[in-house]
Amino acid sequence: MTLDKNAKQPNVVLIFLDDSGFADFSFNGAVGYTTPNVDHMALQGIRFTNYYSAQPISGASRSALVTGCYSNRIGLTGAPMTNSPFGLAEDEETIGELMQANGYSTALVGKWHIGDAEMFLPPHHGFDEWLGLPYSNDMWPNHPTMKFSRLPLYDGLEIKQYIDTDEDMSQLTTMYTERAVDFIGRNARAWKPFFLYFAQAMPHVPLAVSDKFKGKSEAGLFGDVMMELDWSIGQVRQALEDNGIADNTLIIITSDNGPWSNYGNHAGSSGGFREGKSTTFNGGLRVPCIF
Repeated sequence: MTLDKNAKQPNVVLIFLDDSGFADFSFNGAVGYTTPNVDHMALQGIRFTNYYSAQPISGASRSALVTGCYSNRIGLTGAPMTNSPFGLAEDEETIGELMQANGYSTALVGKWHIGDAEMFLPPHHGFDEWLGLPYSNDMWPNHPTMKFSRLPLYDGLEIKQYIDTDEDMSQLTTMYTERAVDFIGRNARAWKPFFLYFAQAMPHVPLAVSDKFKGKSEAGLFGDVMMELDWSIGQVRQALEDNGIADNTLIIITSDNGPWSNYGNHAGSSGGFREGKSTTFNGGLRVPCIF
């Protein structure tokens, strides 16, 4: 597939939250905190109130998102664990590869979770840059019931650092946001169209928030995290404005699946829909979506 080379190619920013339920933004009924940046974007754009994720669990949902295929068809039906022998096959075309073929710079900032062996990682599947985790942020030494090794934060194909402590985890949203803003600025200055896949770690457990938002909400740690995610999305939007490219950029905001309800007040809200993550009821698949 090729685009019309005479047309001005739009930039695309795809913001993919982790375990964010239908009612986790204030425009959809969140209680105890507000999300003014996302609310404003919802008013300016299109809200999809019957949007369904492809699968109610992380890895499968993400594999469908980046390939446009039902995850079952490509053999990725769950959430791969660490040292998984399975991942995204070499011959599957990704949205990153499609964008590269049409002259775009591409980056993934955040979580991958479609195989953690090197051959499965984003730089081998259409992303010029990657800063993020190869799988979920709970696959670390502090997991309450399972034994995992250290949680690696990759920059390209090299491990930048390990996320070992709560303090490390609390800096992820800020670190990711800074890289996303930097990527936008570099490509805007180079007059290069870009595709940014911004896959946040939060609000998947373990929840963590920087001091900027700690204790700021009336909904405990979960509310603080959602306020920081709203700030992050606002920073991305501001970067587009500052670089004069907001009018030529499509921003998409959605989530991989519904809330992980087992975690009580560390989980979000389905807005009254039945069940949550890992189920095929509405609470597991029906998620917020803004274009």
